Formats: sequence, C-alpha cells, structure tokens
Amino acid sequence: MATKASRIAARAMISPSVVLLLGWMAIPLGMTIYFSLLRYNLLMPGPKPFVGLENYAFFMTNPAFTEALVNTLLLVGGVLLITIIGGILLALLLDLPLWGQGVVRIMVIAPFFVMPTVSALVWKNMFLNPVNGLFGHAARALGLQPFDFLADAPLASLIGIVSWQWLPFATLILLTAMQSLDREQLEAAEMDGANALRRFIHITLPHLARPMTVVVLIQTIFLLSIFAEIFVTTSGGPGNASTNLTYLIYKESLLSFDVGAGSAGGVIAVILANIVAIFLMRMIGRNLDR
Repeated sequence: MATKASRIAARAMISPSVVLLLGWMAIPLGMTIYFSLLRYNLLMPGPKPFVGLENYAFFMTNPAFTEALVNTLLLVGGVLLITIIGGILLALLLDLPLWGQGVVRIMVIAPFFVMPTVSALVWKNMFLNPVNGLFGHAARALGLQPFDFLADAPLASLIGIVSWQWLPFATLILLTAMQSLDREQLEAAEMDGANALRRFIHITLPHLARPMTVVVLIQTIFLLSIFAEIFVTTSGGPGNASTNLTYLIYKESLLSFDVGAGSAGGVIAVILANIVAIFLMRMIGRNLDR
C-alpha cells in the first residue's frame, strides 16, 4: 500500500513538468500542422482557406527543395566526416604525455563554447574575407590571387566553419573513451610485436566504435537545424548554393511571407529529422548489444 502511495505521489510531483514539456512541444507542433493546411500568406489579408496538402506539394515540388535537401545532407555528412577523423587524431595527440597538456586541452575545447553567430562573424571577416581576411593576406604574400571562399565555395566554407565548432565536442567524447582503454591490452599487443598502426586498428578503433556512434547521433540532430552560420555568412547564396532545409523554411516563411508553405516545410523537416534519429538510434542499439 505504501509503495502504491509513493508511486502516486511521485507521479503527482512529476506531472507538472510533463504537462509543461508536452505543452511546450505539442502546442507549437499542432499550430504548425494547422497552418500548413491553410493558404496563409501575410501579404494577403482576409480569410485563410483550407487547402489540404497543397502547401506540402508546393514545397516539395519547389526546385529549391531538392537543392536544399542535398545541401543539408552534404553539410551534415561533411561535418561528421571531418569531426570524426579530426576528433580521433586530436584525441590520440592529447592522450600522449605532453608538457602543458591541460592548457592544450582547454585550447582545443574552447571553440565549442563560442556562440555560432560570433564564430561565423569571425570566420567571415577575419579569415575568409578576400580583401581583409588572413587567408587573403597570406595568398597575396605568396604572390597568389585571393580566393573568395564564401562566393566561390560557399557550402565548403560552411562545412569548415561548422566543423571548427563541433570538432572539440567530438574530441572530448573520443578522448574520454580513449582514456578508459585498458593499457594492458596495448602493452600485451606491443610485446607480441604489433606496431602502433596495428594496435590502433585492432584495439583502439573498435574501442571507440560506441563513442563515435554517440557523437554521430548527437551531432546529426543539431546539424540538421544549422541556421545562424548560413544567415550570417552567405544568406543561403549565391542563389541556393548554401541553402539547407532550415534556411529554406526561413525564406518561405519570413522572406516570402508564405506561412502556409513554411509550416509545411517545417513539418517535412521534422519528419525527416525523426527518420534519421530513429535510424541512428537503431544503429546505436545494435552497437550496444555487441
């Protein structure tokens, strides 16, 4: 009886948080779905007629949608590739006994605490600007013509900027996992004649499989909604060369004032993000069951 009463008391205490969380998620999602079924343009006052799935068909047949979807996948895939490989290399370096190791680790992790807008502004004006940026000055010092990264390679530039922000996160997770590796296994393999490369491939890399899967899951969830870096640096251009799904929804909703089409795009983006999340969660489950 006491156990049942304690369960009831626990549910009563946690229910306000659950109700608040559901309201915080369900109400905006419900309004978005509702608006996506209406012809709702802020430049057209008057009644908002029900149009069913017309907004979804308009958004998905928009030529910019396919380009934005491809850009989203390239952005996420490029950043994941750079951060995983770079994170492993940096974790291997930081795992070595170095002088000033604590200071080096703080410097490596520091970019993760810089706000995305600030980091995008720094990269845009201090590094990538062909006139006043450091890369432009370095090119002129070598007798080369400065390269306008944001105009001629906008998506690659965004991948570099976002990778710089997320590389510390991957490094921190992988370094923590690497330090939990049993050193006796490495010493035994070294005594058996395995060189450093073989020890890394057959011992260290399998040990990092689960942490890498967690890094991929967490980063993918956040990378699918990248917006600030695009807004500050390229504004989705030139054309739609650096527009992802999030920025395309912003353009439809707040630049074209088409709330209905923008809401439909938001629902589509949520569905795609959940598909990716379910796939990654199943992949993590398989790794944890091994």
